[in-house]
Amino acid sequence: MVTEKLPLQRDAFGREQGARSTSDSSLSAVEQERLRRERKIQDLLPDEEEAQEKTYDSRLVKRLMVYVAVYKREFVISLILIVVTSVMSVGTPWIIQRAIDEGIRAGNVGTLRFWTFLFLAAIVLEWVASRARLTVMAYAGTRIVTDIRSQLFRHLHTLSMGFFNDYSVGRLMSRLISDVSVLQDFVTWSITGLARSAFILVGIIVAMLFLNWQLALVTFAVMPAMIVLTNYFRRYVRQAYRAARQRLSLINGFLNESITGIRVTKSFSREQANSRHFDDLNRSYFDANVRTTQLAAYFFPGVDFIGSLATALVVGVGGWLILGDQLTAGVLAAFVIWVDRFFEPIRELSRRYYTFQAAMAASERLFALLDTEPDLKDAPHAFALPPIAGRVDLDNVQFNYKEDEPVLRGVTIGAEPGERIALVGETGAGKSTVIRLIARFFDVTGGAVLIDGHDVRDVTQASLRAQLGIVLQDSFLFDGTIRDNIRYGRLDATDAEVEAATVAVGADEFIRKLPDGYNTQVGENGVNLSVGQRQIVSFARALLADPRILILDEATSSIDTTTERQIQAGLEQLLKGRTSFVIAHRLNTIVNSDKIVVLDQGQVIEEGSHEELLARKGRYHQLYTMQWAVESDPRAKNYALN
Repeated sequence: MVTEKLPLQRDAFGREQGARSTSDSSLSAVEQERLRRERKIQDLLPDEEEAQEKTYDSRLVKRLMVYVAVYKREFVISLILIVVTSVMSVGTPWIIQRAIDEGIRAGNVGTLRFWTFLFLAAIVLEWVASRARLTVMAYAGTRIVTDIRSQLFRHLHTLSMGFFNDYSVGRLMSRLISDVSVLQDFVTWSITGLARSAFILVGIIVAMLFLNWQLALVTFAVMPAMIVLTNYFRRYVRQAYRAARQRLSLINGFLNESITGIRVTKSFSREQANSRHFDDLNRSYFDANVRTTQLAAYFFPGVDFIGSLATALVVGVGGWLILGDQLTAGVLAAFVIWVDRFFEPIRELSRRYYTFQAAMAASERLFALLDTEPDLKDAPHAFALPPIAGRVDLDNVQFNYKEDEPVLRGVTIGAEPGERIALVGETGAGKSTVIRLIARFFDVTGGAVLIDGHDVRDVTQASLRAQLGIVLQDSFLFDGTIRDNIRYGRLDATDAEVEAATVAVGADEFIRKLPDGYNTQVGENGVNLSVGQRQIVSFARALLADPRILILDEATSSIDTTTERQIQAGLEQLLKGRTSFVIAHRLNTIVNSDKIVVLDQGQVIEEGSHEELLARKGRYHQLYTMQWAVESDPRAKNYALN
């Protein structure tokens, strides 16, 4: 049978696959499973990870140095300590040489004692300096990454909702945790570690050439083999470690999704399917780590072998020179120690090569995130919105999320202070977009949104939202106490003000029945409370903030009718005296609105009170009678029969 041959290619780990039959029938079951897994993983890798990473990028290094410069005193101290430890590391073999040649061979006990004490003093000084350097760099490195993490966190809060719609939580967590950890390792250990290795390497070369250039050349004779081995390692380790990082990022993202969506997983009995997918990710990460271990298993023993070969050459040539009275035993002993220490910096530099390259990739991703400009910025002339009465006007508003795909088409809505406006329409009609534009989560592409006559684009976002209250369908509660979650609406509120808000919306009674009352821990996203309890706590939070304009986006859609009736009094108290925009899929909850606006395909097609719209027998009449039918409302029966 003739099979189609594929061209030579490499897998994600840098391994040559060679020409492979498209049927894969000649492969073992284990290898076929690995290939299936890797094809699946390749489809999951984010596009940004596919960019070719640079081993060194001066632009990124300069930006990193801005953070390092803040702690330049610690780095200067560390550099001084590196010089001390390097001098001691290079100098102790020379002390041993003098002790052997001038003390032992000469039979001079006093000289031997002197060099012995000097050697002890040198190793103690090296230990103290090394300990001090590590302590100083641990402090500086931790402070630097703390600064970077804080800047990232603050920057994320400046970005618009559109950014978070496009950027997954898993990827963000990977940036804030994994990438920052890579930078911490690089800044804390690699910068000074590379400097120390370079100092020691240069120092040993100079010392060997100074003491005996012939033996030095013998040592350097193995360097071509070391260069070949190092180039081989660099060629493949970059791809292997990159593959491991990619797969770890996928694991982090999937773990985040799985934990966040555990209720959906259990609802659809997806535990086994999720476990299989996680096993694929985990196994792929295992394969990537095995590949990196294999490369290390080739390289580092190879360095040790070349180092041993250099030692053997030095001992052989040095012994021959000693027999010819051209070399002393002390010099040979010093060279044997130097040769061993000569290859340690090479091993260290090779280890740090990956850390450095990973730091370049991590810093590129972090700085790309920091360089992301907010879609919405305060205008240069923006001013703080003064206390408002609550008038809202949408004047011929047009908007689209994507170019050439309009969502709103010339929407005009007016709301007087204290007026209750209900937005009605089918899914995709543009209801949620309207309230997002009022809160300026997005900017209009045409027309204007005015608050008390002020264009929302002309005022600062902070001052605008300080006078808005928003209650969403899924009221998010932070892990903490009920009291803290309510106080989130106004952080300087007293306990009495918090409790007054809960009394007003009817939440005080159920809260006091809880074991710890207001100090009850709600758990992550309020998991310890019922849906209705979470929603009424969110009402209290909004009431405490005392906004002049209130937005309710399907605020009661996730609760049953009985619970909805129970919290209706709290909702009425929340809406009292405030300009409000209400989106509700249960039309009976908005029949008392001052004005009902019906949207269809991004346009206002009807506007009026509940009674007026039913009388017109238009779209609202259709929606209302379809939803509640004749038996739900006697008023609907009359209109439906006419």
